[in-house]
Amino acid sequence: MIYRLLTADDTSAFCHKVSEALAKGWELYGSPSYAYDSQNNVMRCAQAVVKHEHAPYSPDLKLGQQ
Repeated sequence: MIYRLLTADDTSAFCHKVSEALAKGWELYGSPSYAYDSQNNVMRCAQAVVKHEHAPYSPDLKLGQQ
């Protein structure tokens, strides 16, 4: 299994990022998280996703291309 944490400002772009990962076979892992970024005055979102891969893990793996 491989793991990714998607993060972005709380905009529709974040939803599209998560939707794209789901379309590529990633699965939601846990609930989304939200936090206020006081330095940039925005809400930030995070969502963990996982994918079941049968190939050996390598730190060189490009997770966004999976």
